[in-house]
Amino acid sequence: MTRRTLAVLAAIGAALVLTTGAGAKASAGSLTGAGSSFVAPLVSAWIPKVDAAYGLKLIYGPIGSGGGINAITNRTVDFGASDAPLTPDQFAACKGCVQIPWALSATSLAYRGDGLPDHIKLDGNAVAGIFRGTIKNWNDPALKKLNKGKSLPDLAITVIHRSDNSGTTYNLTEYLNSVSTQWKSGVGKGVAVNWPVGVGARGSSGVAATLSQTNGGITYVDVAYSLKSHFKIAAVKNRAGVFQLPGLRAIAAAGATILRVAPNNSGISIVNPSKRQPLAYPICTFTYVIVPTNTPKAKELKQLVRWAVTKGQASGPKLLFSPLPKVVLKASIKTLSSVHS
Repeated sequence: MTRRTLAVLAAIGAALVLTTGAGAKASAGSLTGAGSSFVAPLVSAWIPKVDAAYGLKLIYGPIGSGGGINAITNRTVDFGASDAPLTPDQFAACKGCVQIPWALSATSLAYRGDGLPDHIKLDGNAVAGIFRGTIKNWNDPALKKLNKGKSLPDLAITVIHRSDNSGTTYNLTEYLNSVSTQWKSGVGKGVAVNWPVGVGARGSSGVAATLSQTNGGITYVDVAYSLKSHFKIAAVKNRAGVFQLPGLRAIAAAGATILRVAPNNSGISIVNPSKRQPLAYPICTFTYVIVPTNTPKAKELKQLVRWAVTKGQASGPKLLFSPLPKVVLKASIKTLSSVHS
């Protein structure tokens, strides 16, 4: 085994203790998955329900989207999960994998600091400036202009970013690519980028923990983690010119802009959506489950994924996951039919 494979297995083992109890073992009616920490709260909610429905024991390790892609590519798990769609090279390396959208939510911009108001307003240029390090203080003139009537403290901004390969990083940087030419030409997008400023932390739980200890900090994390941690969340200006928070209506509005899905679910871009949806929050993302088309666990995988994209969507709203749009659900079911043993 490679060192990377051993690291993945160790992470899944640690997650196993958290999700299924310390002596859990794989069986014929079991599935092991790994990847996105963004979707982990929803998968955790699914675990007992999938067991009740099918007697299917589900083990999931929230090791990050990059780790999940590597794990399914190396077949050390039965499925992977990623918030970033596979690249053509990753599809080729996975040798017969498909990706299926199974969850929809948003990346929040969470912040904390003495004297900072609730729901600070940010537009694309401000977000890019903060994460590029050109906006260094919370009372920067650009932020004061966006937040007229609010008192902003003279407090240094500390950017907190993911240090691991992350689909949440992909979501934020894809958004920044779409709203800032300086970001696009300088930093770009990906599951990992060369951050101009800031401190790194591993996983959604890692950036959330770092923010909780950082006066003046700002990070990007799925909205469920922000709410769980009681962080303040920024309202972000969308293409219609409206400042929106990442609530369920705003996530659903972004999803409603998807009118078609490319063949093989080759990736659905949902950032900075059309202004025809003024309620839309501009930093939303789908999460994909990645499965082999030819696998001895085809029956179990089909049970899990079909349940997840249908009945499993009911578990989403309380965790700030919006039900899949009908056009996406239809595409997910169609792609699932290509999985066989």
